[in-house]
Amino acid sequence: MKLYMHPASTTSRPVVQFITDNNIACEMQVVDLFTGEHLREPFTKINPNKMIPVLEDGDFRLTESSAILKYLADKINSPAYPKDLKQRAHVNEVMDWLNSNFYRDYGYGLIYPQAFPAHKRRSDEAHAATIEWAKDKTRGWLQLLNDHIIAGNKYICGNELTVADYFGFGIVQVGELIRCDFKPYPNVARWLDTMHSRPSTAKVYEVIKGFAEHMKSQQFVAI
Repeated sequence: MKLYMHPASTTSRPVVQFITDNNIACEMQVVDLFTGEHLREPFTKINPNKMIPVLEDGDFRLTESSAILKYLADKINSPAYPKDLKQRAHVNEVMDWLNSNFYRDYGYGLIYPQAFPAHKRRSDEAHAATIEWAKDKTRGWLQLLNDHIIAGNKYICGNELTVADYFGFGIVQVGELIRCDFKPYPNVARWLDTMHSRPSTAKVYEVIKGFAEHMKSQQFVAI
């Protein structure tokens, strides 16, 4: 198998960590986001969406981080993607919620416009309004994550590690770029600490933590 990825990619890291934790034989093919390699051939023929990660398993090609995690978990018969219908449906529900609701405002509204020049809005007024809106929405999503999704559980879907934890950790952790404070959300903070303590996290998240360190002198609007 081959995974097209980049260590600075929010959606690549969950897949890389799952592969690492489960000792899955997989070649890592770095696609350089910072030089725009994902925007031109030959990569655009591999994924016309011009996004990573992409998994190749023989003649089968799969895009989307969430789908790749589920496929890999099924392929190796991992308990991280439960076979029980209702448990699996809950994992799917939480991953969809993270991707469709939380990440839209948190990542693309609050964090990326501040951290990456390509995401900056065309005017200062539009930029500030985007961030203000996203900050308010993010607080609501984090409260929901804290009070209703994680609640008293060790992990995001209960007391057992699932692919939703890999996926969710990749997304929530990126808030460290703008120095988000999760202490007002104690269940979220505790869950993040649990995921940070995994043996694979330091290496898989090394590049993004270095990027955060590089930006430590910048001022950000954060929760």
